[in-house]
Amino acid sequence: MNPSSDSGDERDQGLHAASELLRALASPVRLGIVRELAGGSKPVHELVAALGVSQPLVSQHLRVLRATRIVSARRHAREVEYSLTDDHVAHLVLDAIRHAQE
Repeated sequence: MNPSSDSGDERDQGLHAASELLRALASPVRLGIVRELAGGSKPVHELVAALGVSQPLVSQHLRVLRATRIVSARRHAREVEYSLTDDHVAHLVLDAIRHAQE
């Protein structure tokens, strides 16, 4: 087996994974959710209030973020709190927002 082809496969996998991450973030609402969760976990109603969009829309976008393991959910009594699974994603999003505003 050619060692250079192994590293090429790993690079290709990394590119694919990065592409999936960026695709999952490619929505203003999802970017807003990540920005809000960068400050700590929040229940859906707080995300709705912060983003100014409907609860069903926030829930739909949270499903995408959960499916790609960007956010996780934890039930507290009758409420579900969402949090980021990795702070690196928050840094990417916050840097992208700052860069776009320059």
